[in-house]
Formats: sequence, C-alpha cells, structure tokens
Amino acid sequence: MLKSLPVLILIFICTTANAQTSADTTVKRSPLKTLSNEQYNALLKGDDIYGMSLAAELNHYPLPDKVIKLKKEINLTPVQLTKISAIAKELHRKKLEMGLIIINNEKTIDSLFRINKFDNGSLIFYANRYGLYQGELRNAILQACLATRNLLSLQQVNKYVALQKAN
Repeated sequence: MLKSLPVLILIFICTTANAQTSADTTVKRSPLKTLSNEQYNALLKGDDIYGMSLAAELNHYPLPDKVIKLKKEINLTPVQLTKISAIAKELHRKKLEMGLIIINNEKTIDSLFRINKFDNGSLIFYANRYGLYQGELRNAILQACLATRNLLSLQQVNKYVALQKAN
C-alpha cells in the first residue's frame, strides 16, 4: 500500500492539472443576446474576428505577433524583437481593454431596450459610442501594424511577405 501511494498522488495531481487546463479553454457563454459566444469570447480574449487589420496586412504592414512568430526566418535583431514585442504587448492590452468596454456598452444597449427605457437621444449616444470604441480598437491595430513595419528593413518585409504567401 505504501508503495502505491506515490503513484496515486501522482495520478491525482495529473488529473487535477488536466481538469484545470480543460476548464481554462472552455468557451464562456455570452450573457448577451446580441453577442454570439464566439464574438463574446473573442472580445474577452483580444481576438480580432472582424478583420480589422486587413487594410494593413494586405498592403504588407504586418501584425507584430505574426512577425514575432517568424523572428528567425526574417532575421529580427534583438533590438527589433524587443521593440516589436513591446508593440505586441501593448496591442494585446488595448484589445482586452476595448473588448471589455464594447461588451459593457452592448450590455447597456441591451438593458435599455429590455426595460424599455430608450429614447432617441440615448440611442444616438450609445450607438455612436459603439462605433467610437470599434474605431479606437481598429486604430490601435492599424497603428501597431504601421509601427511594426517601420521597424523592419525592406528585405525583412519582402521575406515576411514571401513566407505569408507560402502558407
């Protein structure tokens, strides 16, 4: 019995760790009728499911995360990697911040309609705020692409583009 105790403890620890990992990756149900589970979770995680970076990416202004993934292939210098990593970190922070703000604004809109307390002025105010928040998010994404491109040499951009086409 004493010899099997460490094995049982190890199995318990592995099972507990596996259960926690599974719980962390589960999709949260959207509490809002107006946001699908996919949209809600994307906003919470800072994922861009609306293609807000496409104008930049299609014109060879890459997202910082994508450049970092190809750092060896495009020969990023340590200084470039440090600067692009800082851009990526700030962009992710901004995406999380704006995601929560967009969710809260959507909650307000949903709530005001649900309790029948909307008037034209309130509707204009909250609808315009929604557009403002999405615009602020898109600006942050595009600014990150611009800053990333400005840190790359022409050869690195060309190598990045060639690698993207190969995938």
